[in-house]
Amino acid sequence: MSEIKLNKRKLVNVKPGPGEHIAHDKEHCTNCGHCVMICSMNLWQIRSGKVQLAGDYKQYCLECASCFQVCDTGAVQFAFPEAGYGVIYAQG
Repeated sequence: MSEIKLNKRKLVNVKPGPGEHIAHDKEHCTNCGHCVMICSMNLWQIRSGKVQLAGDYKQYCLECASCFQVCDTGAVQFAFPEAGYGVIYAQG
């Protein structure tokens, strides 16, 4: 039986920037959980009935802005990181 060799090069690198690119306004948040459901990286969670953004989100965020798009109350603000930071595609 032959072995399958996988290309283990990373396709995406993330270089966390100096500032925040997602802001969560807890005062306007209704804890609906839309951001929790839409985030493919599981960066949003509900703990004790409150929505929370992971503290290390910048290391894993794909910058898709889905959380911003689904927030009906404007509790999530999104801006792309400064040039040279955030998601950096190595291939493709």
